[in-house]
Amino acid sequence: MEYTVQKLAQLAGVSTRTLRYYDEIGILKPARINSSGYRIYGQAEVDQLQQILFYRELDISLESIKEIITAPDFDGAIALREHRKNLLERKEQLEHLIANVDKTIASTEGRIEMSNKEKFEGFKKKMIEDNEKKYGKEIRTKYGNDTVDQSNAKLQNMTQEQYDHATRLAEEVTKTLAEAFKTGDAAGELAQKAADLHKQWLCYYWNKYSKEAHASLAQMYVDDERFTAYYDKEQPGTAEFLRDAIHIYTGLKK
Repeated sequence: MEYTVQKLAQLAGVSTRTLRYYDEIGILKPARINSSGYRIYGQAEVDQLQQILFYRELDISLESIKEIITAPDFDGAIALREHRKNLLERKEQLEHLIANVDKTIASTEGRIEMSNKEKFEGFKKKMIEDNEKKYGKEIRTKYGNDTVDQSNAKLQNMTQEQYDHATRLAEEVTKTLAEAFKTGDAAGELAQKAADLHKQWLCYYWNKYSKEAHASLAQMYVDDERFTAYYDKEQPGTAEFLRDAIHIYTGLKK
């Protein structure tokens, strides 16, 4: 079975413009161009488009998708099983949120009583699952399953007041760190304030604080490109600056 751009677009529920763009960036090339100059797609391209759309549903960038599906060791069957696993995880997250909405509706209608803690359980569970998906493997390898499980349990059991305070602390860390970075002095007052705020924030999530673990986490911010990208998104070099400030703060400067 072969498809023109228009027919494939209709089949997949995407626009013809999308397919042309995928061709331009090299993520989905047609099988051939016919004598009339039309792009023609075969079964292999149909299967590849399905993979692309699965990855897009999981909010993966086109650049990353291209790297994945063009890798020499890419296996479509393995990828499909991974898609299924990820989609089931998303389904579970949505079911938790739907259940939370249903309970909230029942509460507003006076049919049940709902604590403030219950109102935010779905959101906290989603945060835990998102963090596990992004960083779980690395964090568990570095700190162990027990430590991570205890941290997750602590987050899930937070009161709304504690959760709000932790959120405000995270915002204050970001703001103070940005100001400290401009001074260029990791040992300065502002940088050390940022390190202290970072410790306070961590204590809301960690079951037990230690200077060694704090310094180790700061090093991970530099070693892991995902953390580095997060901290460096406004000012490149911020992750290293925070690492240095925390190493000074903990007395474990290297």
